[in-house]
Amino acid sequence: MKRKLLLMVSALVMVAAQALAQDVVDQIVKEANDNSMLEQLAYEMLDLNGPRLVGTPQMQNAHDWAVARYDGWGISARNEKWGEWKGWERGITHVDLISPRVKTLEAMQLAWSPSSKGIVEGDVTVIPNVESEAEFKQWLSTVKGKYVMIDMAQPTGRPTYNWEKFGKEESIKKMEEESREARAAWGRRVQSTGSNSRELPAVLEEAGAAGILMSNWSRGFGVNKIFGARTSTIPTIDIGLEDYGTLFRMVEHGDIPKIRVEVTNVDHGTVPTFNTVAEIKGANPDEYVMLSAHFDSWDGGTGATDNGTGTLVMMEAMRILKKVYPNPKRTILVGHWGSEEQGLNGSSSFVEDHPEVV
Repeated sequence: MKRKLLLMVSALVMVAAQALAQDVVDQIVKEANDNSMLEQLAYEMLDLNGPRLVGTPQMQNAHDWAVARYDGWGISARNEKWGEWKGWERGITHVDLISPRVKTLEAMQLAWSPSSKGIVEGDVTVIPNVESEAEFKQWLSTVKGKYVMIDMAQPTGRPTYNWEKFGKEESIKKMEEESREARAAWGRRVQSTGSNSRELPAVLEEAGAAGILMSNWSRGFGVNKIFGARTSTIPTIDIGLEDYGTLFRMVEHGDIPKIRVEVTNVDHGTVPTFNTVAEIKGANPDEYVMLSAHFDSWDGGTGATDNGTGTLVMMEAMRILKKVYPNPKRTILVGHWGSEEQGLNGSSSFVEDHPEVV
């Protein structure tokens, strides 16, 4: 009899605990559905603040914004310094084709690019198709004051999936073969310089080029990838796929294009860099449930997909948990990491600095 009674009591306790847990889950779902702040947070972080390149004022502003948001929800938050980085702030990029015809080009300086020395005009050239490194070194004497193109011109701006949807089988096959051959030929052209694509900008800079032109197509309609410059005194500029192709073909046909370039930015020297960490203390404060997402982004866009969405979801999760489940058993910790894009720097530093957590 006692055994049966004990089993009945245990079963009732389990049912009650499950009901309580389900009630919390239901409240979390209701809060997320009825009172979501994701759109407002996205506007503030992505539109109002913008991209979050490590070392920029926008990155620091984003850290401070996140702390303020957490404070407003009653969640303890702080910025933890993990290191230092090159301080830089993007200005304008303006590139005009002025000969043989006039057109304003789609252009954007790469992250950490140097400024131009005012408005600088110059002819455009393409790295040559040479037989040897020695021949390339001879050609280098011709680049002084010129803008040098270091990428191939893409044969098409249509993504593969679009060709597959609308193209005829023979057209798709022809385009794939031509693209494959063009990429292989360009690879041989770069290799014959004696440098790889990462090294070429510095080589051309040393030779006196006015600037580096590139086009890093994302394989999507009209979208290029904007990463970091590898020059220290001349601008590195990404040109949109269509405009880049126009310049490239002009050079190849001997109708040398001339462009007018203005690139501005601010060098802030060396600046401290941070992670943003927020926590909801638990009854067992030294036991942790860890949430995280990297906070930084490249700055060619708003950094929405990489990784603004992850950051926003982590913040919204913490907001909801604080409102619905403010007294958890374990401490809930969220890390918004800096400088993931340059090598997991912020998160790696957190692991080193906090062995008690991870």
